[in-house]
Amino acid sequence: MTKTLVVNNTSYQIDLPDDVPLLWVLRDEIGLTGTKFGCGVSACGACTVHINGASVRSCQVPLSDVDGPVTTIEGLGTPDNMAILQKAWVSHQVAQCGYCQSGQIMQAADLLAHNPNPTDQDIDDAMNGNLCRCGTYSRIRAAIKTAASEMNGG
Repeated sequence: MTKTLVVNNTSYQIDLPDDVPLLWVLRDEIGLTGTKFGCGVSACGACTVHINGASVRSCQVPLSDVDGPVTTIEGLGTPDNMAILQKAWVSHQVAQCGYCQSGQIMQAADLLAHNPNPTDQDIDDAMNGNLCRCGTYSRIRAAIKTAASEMNGG
């Protein structure tokens, strides 16, 4: 079945089986490789993207269930025009190996879209399930707080 998929404000005609996970549509069909495969069972968060502005684990969303615009890490900002959150990530030197970071940033962007002034507990709760094998959780929290402050004019 052919389906129109809007990803990062661009329309794509996708002709794949309905049960193909969104992750593989993004990576293999469209060529957006910023979204990572981690565990394949929605346990690590490396494949986090937004559908209709809400975080989802793309490894577990079949193509047939995608019913709105998709935003990937590539759509959040570019090297020439980084999102405030991405700038905070760089400023706090969050990434070490970097593998999980696109999922971390996408989850954090969803948090800040719904809670512009999160507490430490809010951050911990929202980021729970996004795993970082390098253990940069304190830098992740600091980057989220910096981005929240900047987004609030501070």
